Amino acid sequence: MTPPARIGQRLEEVDTPALVLDLDAFDKNLRTLADAVRGRVRVRTHAKTHKCPEVAKRQMALGAVGACCQKVAEAEAMVEGGVGDVLVTNEIVGAPKLERLARLAARAKLGVCVDDAGNVRELESAAARAGTRLDVYVEMDVGMGRCGVPPGEPVVALARAVTGAPHLRFAGMQAYHGRAQHLRTLAERRAAIERAAAQVRATRKLLEDAGLVCPRVTGAGSGTFMLEVESGAWDEIQPGSYAFMDADYARNEWAAPLPRFEHALFVLATVMSRGGGTRAIVDAGLKASSVDSGMPSVWQRPGLRYALASDEHGFLEIALGTAAPALGEKLLLVPGHCDPTINLYDWYVGVRKGVVQALWPITARGALT
Repeated sequence: MTPPARIGQRLEEVDTPALVLDLDAFDKNLRTLADAVRGRVRVRTHAKTHKCPEVAKRQMALGAVGACCQKVAEAEAMVEGGVGDVLVTNEIVGAPKLERLARLAARAKLGVCVDDAGNVRELESAAARAGTRLDVYVEMDVGMGRCGVPPGEPVVALARAVTGAPHLRFAGMQAYHGRAQHLRTLAERRAAIERAAAQVRATRKLLEDAGLVCPRVTGAGSGTFMLEVESGAWDEIQPGSYAFMDADYARNEWAAPLPRFEHALFVLATVMSRGGGTRAIVDAGLKASSVDSGMPSVWQRPGLRYALASDEHGFLEIALGTAAPALGEKLLLVPGHCDPTINLYDWYVGVRKGVVQALWPITARGALT
């Protein structure tokens, strides 16, 4: 796929829609997280957000031990791109995917989550055929209400099953409270993580009482990670969106102990129509920015509101007294949700001080399997 820009181009010369990464803000976000947690927990950044080995390697240069993924195809893209330690923070079911995962473990350190004894047996069979060994984490539901077994004895039972499988290694527990990430007040998020931490501690003790060493508890996201760190119950955190931020995360209350991150990811759009005095139309609609977490916001243009999206068009409302954007003018939009927006693009256009300095392929785009 042809890149959407050239090194050395000015931002206003880049064709649209384009996924733009402000490299100064991006670099600062990576350093902010690394400085906040240095020496306290392991960091395993989440590639389901960025889908790009170039991003993962920059995170690892600042101390991350590796990457998380949600799909085998994402893990394959990370390993192919030079990431040597990958955890699939998801359950992998079905013979084709299990075979790929087991074969990939010959090329890198691979982990995966389980919440079913039958899946443990399937993983063991696949790893045995491939002649590899997989790290396996028992996923515990600490409030997400999605995958995972309840805290307590169900975790112990699955851990026993894993330890009895010669091609699997019990690596610990996954305890990720996804619903807590976007609770708007810090007090709400703190209460949710405190409840989760109590479940983690109690279950870890049950494992120890059963003679099962729990090497690691992994979890946490961009909206709560310092709360997990301060609880002492987690050994590893999995933030992803912190590197970019989006309009939905911006609606959260940000206060100590959580550091503040900057918007680094934008969709560059062009005003393609000035059809009325109170509206303008840009060339970035549903196919350019995900709206599952709300509409994009218009960056640093007060009085312009992205109000509605259709397939190829974005509708901007122009407040009374606001200067209307000109036909052909380029605008930066902050996506409502960075992860699915990134999945719409083949390239990051890395910009520093208004000039294109990097073009990074999003190699795990569309990695659904």
